[in-house]
Amino acid sequence: MRDRAQIRMLPDGRRLHMQDGPIDLIVEGFGEAREIEAAYHAASRRFVTVLDELCSELTFLRQAAAVDGFQPDGSVARRMVEAVRPYASKHFITPMAAVAGAVAEEILEVMTSSAKLSRAYVNDGGDIALHLVLGERFVVGMVDLPDGSLNPTFRKARNGEHPFFKKPFGTTTIDFVQPVRGIATSGWRGRSFSLGIADAVTVLADSAATADAAATIIANAVDLPGSDKIGRVPACDLAPDSDLGERLVTQSVGRLSFHEIYEALAAGERTAESLREINLIRAAALNLQGEIRVVGAEAGSRSIATSLPKRSLVHA
Repeated sequence: MRDRAQIRMLPDGRRLHMQDGPIDLIVEGFGEAREIEAAYHAASRRFVTVLDELCSELTFLRQAAAVDGFQPDGSVARRMVEAVRPYASKHFITPMAAVAGAVAEEILEVMTSSAKLSRAYVNDGGDIALHLVLGERFVVGMVDLPDGSLNPTFRKARNGEHPFFKKPFGTTTIDFVQPVRGIATSGWRGRSFSLGIADAVTVLADSAATADAAATIIANAVDLPGSDKIGRVPACDLAPDSDLGERLVTQSVGRLSFHEIYEALAAGERTAESLREINLIRAAALNLQGEIRVVGAEAGSRSIATSLPKRSLVHA
């Protein structure tokens, strides 16, 4: 194991924290103790190789995606390419738009192929890969946080008890029979650059890499082109090696009128609906200055329901 990678159990004794450069994972598995231990060992062995593997193909991964063509060598890189390829003909997007989700998927696959787990998740900075077996489920909730940070939280509902310490304004239940195995969030306030003005767009999709790429596309679509209330700068001014180059990324958003919020969210909704129609996503929640729009909500306990201002997703 290289000295650069830091791997440790968190104080709760359940979750594993793995960090290497910009990759920062929280991992949790459920099952028999020996199976969890085997899964964590497998995850650790694979994790220490991921960053070097990605760096070896970084030049290619920072280039605009193509509809077809070259396939990278690394398995994480291939996941990234496949996740962004559906957008290549209509949007500027690079495989880096799916890097966090692809890493989460890779680590989760190693865990589940090495041990028998009833449930597991890998959270890469809010982009999450999920594993469930028959009869298991995750409850994902949205609650208010004063700092506006964004992260999903998972708890197993037992005997009707609600899994959150705070009353959520929105929840969705993901169980084995549903296709959702990935959750991702994108927006101008996040750790990555955005071309749009969404505070957050959270996407549910069949895989974490797919959700990651889709969240980027939808968040970019939530926008008011030409508005003087939005501060933008070239991405390369903030990060010279950014895959976005000289494209303008959002750095500030002034107070918007209701009409402006409606217009920006409507643009994002249209994009999200188009992706849902072709099964690239299953659902999405779009948040802009306290207003939320939900795409793909269904009736019943699995719907994503929202009702209060200043919403955010939270991870325990």
